[in-house]
Amino acid sequence: MSDEDEDEPAVELGAHTPVEGAPLARVSSRLTWPKEKSEVDRLEGDTVIRTPEGPRELSSVLDEVDETYFQRHQEFEDHVRDVIGTGPIPTADE
Repeated sequence: MSDEDEDEPAVELGAHTPVEGAPLARVSSRLTWPKEKSEVDRLEGDTVIRTPEGPRELSSVLDEVDETYFQRHQEFEDHVRDVIGTGPIPTADE
């Protein structure tokens, strides 16, 4: 390998585009399960999460979730995704 090869990255990186809000998986990983919805709201309700429609406060999403108790983080994430949907997350530039 020559010195010239070391100056260039092995993979060309794209421009960094900021995305507002935290990934839902990050929020659920900070909690221990099982957990009541009210306790999730107390601990993480003010956290802004990423959604296909743009950033939303978790508390407002939880208001639309009918379930009151989550056995596992997957169950919590499924109920939240039922409310926010799935799809591409808009970047701050969009």
